Amino acid sequence: MRTIEPVTLEGKRVRLEPLRPAHVDGIFAAGAFPPIWSYMSVEIQTREDAQAFIEQALKNEAEQTELPFAIVNRADGQVIGSTRFLAISRKDRGLEIGFTWLTPAVWKTAVNTECKWLLLRHCFEELGCIRVQLKTDARNLNSQRAIARIGGIREGVLRNHMVMRDGYIRDSVYFSILDREWPEVKQRLEMLLFGE
Repeated sequence: MRTIEPVTLEGKRVRLEPLRPAHVDGIFAAGAFPPIWSYMSVEIQTREDAQAFIEQALKNEAEQTELPFAIVNRADGQVIGSTRFLAISRKDRGLEIGFTWLTPAVWKTAVNTECKWLLLRHCFEELGCIRVQLKTDARNLNSQRAIARIGGIREGVLRNHMVMRDGYIRDSVYFSILDREWPEVKQRLEMLLFGE
C-alpha cells in the first residue's frame, strides 16, 4: 500500500480537501445541528468545539493514524461535513473510512454516496488497499442501510466496543469492501450517481 498523504478528491457535487484550521468556521456552521451527533463520540456545539475537532484530527494526521477531510459543496464552496481515513495499516494494506458526518441540508441526497465513491476509488485504485472497513453504532439503522446500499458486506458486531461521551456503552457493526469486490461496488456506486 502506498503512503497515505493529504490529497484533494474532486467529484461532481463535492470536493474532499485536507481538513485544516481555515475550515473552522465552516465546520462550526455545518455541524451546529444536534441530530448529527446522536451516534458520534464528539459533538460540535460551539466554535471552540469545531476548533478542538480540527486540532485533534490534525494531531492524528501528524501521527499518521488518520487522514481527515473537509467535505465542500462545489456549488457554493461551503463546508457541509467531514470524513476521514482512520485505522490505517500499511502492512495489512487496509484502512477504515469513518468519522463521517454531514449537515442535515444534504441528508438523503447523493452527497454521501459521492463521498464514498471518491474515497473508495482512491483507496483501491491509488493507494492499493486490499480491504476498506466501515463501522457504525448498532443503533444507527440508517447508517447500516446506507453502507449496505453501496455494497459494504456486514461482518459482525463488536459488543461493548466504545464508551460514548454520555456514558452509553456502544456496540459497533462492522462492514467491509475487499479489493476483489471493488469493481462491482464501483459499478453500483456509479449507477447510483450517474445512472450509467
